[in-house]
Amino acid sequence: MSEAIPEARLGRRVRHELRRRVLEVRRVEHVTPRMVRVTLGGPELEGFHTASFDDHMKLFFPAPGEEEPSMPVMGPNGAVFPEGAPRSPARDYTPRRHDPDRGELSIDFALHAEGPATEWAADARPGARLGVGGPRGSFILPDDLDWYLLAGDETALPAIGRRLEELPPTARAIAVIEVADAAERQSLPERPGIEIHWLERNGAPAGEPGRLEPALSAVAIPPGEGHAWVACESEVARLLRRVLTERHGLPKERVKAAGYWRRGAVASHEVVGD
Repeated sequence: MSEAIPEARLGRRVRHELRRRVLEVRRVEHVTPRMVRVTLGGPELEGFHTASFDDHMKLFFPAPGEEEPSMPVMGPNGAVFPEGAPRSPARDYTPRRHDPDRGELSIDFALHAEGPATEWAADARPGARLGVGGPRGSFILPDDLDWYLLAGDETALPAIGRRLEELPPTARAIAVIEVADAAERQSLPERPGIEIHWLERNGAPAGEPGRLEPALSAVAIPPGEGHAWVACESEVARLLRRVLTERHGLPKERVKAAGYWRRGAVASHEVVGD
């Protein structure tokens, strides 16, 4: 029987004050042809806190024809929207970069065929308004593990990019990333100890396991104490979790998998377990 992993080495959860903010666009830039980075600011960003690379915020987009998002407030039975106001569509996103000194928050948007987030990000201009709720909390991993493995599609790229930037300079990391084509490869940290495998669909549909599954199966897991993180289409994420726990033999406690989207579903987000 394998020895139990000390709880302190598995990471820890911290809670944050749940606040909802309305922020203003300061800058918009194309990281790649299909990835837009929107940088937000404003007085309400004061006190914002994000402690982990895969934190989640709820973004509230102005309803069609509106310039201001309608933000829910907490009532006795949960969150409610102001009476008579058009309900703002909401989606989960990762804080890509937070600079408290400059009072800025950057969010990366993968541009898909349709949806309120894609439509808003594609047309975002300085001065536009966006609602932000959370993060509610963070799951913080030790920063002195022997290795870190990150795998996912372009929806995971904001978290992967942030993680590679924030790891200590001596950390060993492996990233397996699926994107639409070569133009969608991003500039990520390059140094000894970081190994990046890019996978390109080149016209094939997104959300299929034919690229990530064999690539992750072929990865040589380094020796020592590490952690694997996966985010992509839900069923693919479930398969990749099995690859890591069954084929590579990683303890389940050392693997975190999430479905950032689901084929045929709207606004899906789920933690993938056994």
